Amino acid sequence: MSIWKTCTGVMLSIRISAWYRTEKNDKNNEKMLPKFSFILVFFSGVAFSVLLSIIPFEWIPLGLGRTRSPQLDLLPGSGLHNFPMTVKERPLVRPDIKGEALAALHQALDAKIHGKREKAHKLFEHALALDPNHADALNEYGEFLEAEDIVKAELMYTCALLVQPNHNKALINRKRTQPLVEEIDQRYFVRIDMKRDELYRIPGNNPALQRAQLEMYYQHIYHTLAIEGNTLSLAQTRAILETGMAVPGKSVMEHNEVLGLDTAMKYINNSLVHRIGSITVKDILDIHRRVLGNAEPLEAGQVRNTQVFVGSHVPPPPDQLEELLGEFITWLNSEDVQALHPIEFSALAHYKLVFIHPFFDGNGRTSRLLMNLILMQAGYPPVTIKHQDRHAYYEYLETANKGDVRPFIRFIARCTERTLDEYLWVTKPKSVVSFSEVRRYDDGKTIFLKDNDDDDDERK
Repeated sequence: MSIWKTCTGVMLSIRISAWYRTEKNDKNNEKMLPKFSFILVFFSGVAFSVLLSIIPFEWIPLGLGRTRSPQLDLLPGSGLHNFPMTVKERPLVRPDIKGEALAALHQALDAKIHGKREKAHKLFEHALALDPNHADALNEYGEFLEAEDIVKAELMYTCALLVQPNHNKALINRKRTQPLVEEIDQRYFVRIDMKRDELYRIPGNNPALQRAQLEMYYQHIYHTLAIEGNTLSLAQTRAILETGMAVPGKSVMEHNEVLGLDTAMKYINNSLVHRIGSITVKDILDIHRRVLGNAEPLEAGQVRNTQVFVGSHVPPPPDQLEELLGEFITWLNSEDVQALHPIEFSALAHYKLVFIHPFFDGNGRTSRLLMNLILMQAGYPPVTIKHQDRHAYYEYLETANKGDVRPFIRFIARCTERTLDEYLWVTKPKSVVSFSEVRRYDDGKTIFLKDNDDDDDERK
């Protein structure tokens, strides 16, 4: 830009010098000015052009240059040497928005004092929607919720401490509630283990269980691909796997994603679940090679060599991936970590791998398969994260990126319990299955019909 300004100034000085000599010669009919006059005017123009190149562009009047685009101010520095850029976890909130959030907080506290809990609840949520990182609002909302939902209240205290680590009230509140929440989490794990043991007692040759396993297999492939944006329906996914025939109107890529995930799941079931020994980097690469083998054969099983961006998360640069994967495998096979509850262990492994993001594509699918490998080795069935929960799934991962991974662990625990409930439900004898139990698993796409006996029972 400075070169352009200098050249413009030089050309301008030449034009001024020529004009000056011509005007003087025409008006006075005198001899042309001496050469030193021409040289003086010329170098004056050069000096002006140099000055023009030094002055910042935004100082130049509109008549002399263009104003700088305000979008350039969004990029730090003057070039690409500052990349990769990171998105701020705590974006600045305008003063007027902060004022509105504070006013909503005061109104919420006033409604709380007067016993208007529903109004206070809405005002607290409004205040946090305006300013999500307001430590006082987070702490006050936690105190408001503590009587009815201590787990969410403790989460609010933790969020307040992530924003302001020395917040005295949040420190006291979290210290008081954390042991209670840990006890609740452990009781929840025990309840899930009891359901796992109940499923384990069903004979493997039970026809209902075998049909359920096959159906869950298709559902797992469908949901895990739907989370990534695959548009094939459950029936179409099942048809591809059962018949090997293409579905009209769907892309080759989507078909290959189904085939790749099917291959990866069969590899895990046949080679890794019952293998004795530690999980290695090669195992993860082999899983990924099968996940993307049909869709992206050149990227399959290869650690990425470029920087990637995933929403507000900026994964580690490629030159750190080998070291991070080595540390991850060491952590994965350590005795302390394997002593954790399997659900907690598998959820942490899922989060850590997707945080490292070692591949150009297929990180989520590979992480979910690794999670299920750990769960299956502990006696659980493969857990399905349904595409209806996609928003919550990514929201909990983002919360983990901010510093609290426990909501994500609880989410995986709920998905595990739901999967176990579905297995137990379909293997129950028909006579002991009530219509209310059937409705629990309604996905909104199934029509349930009650027979006449049920209608008669309800009329009685």
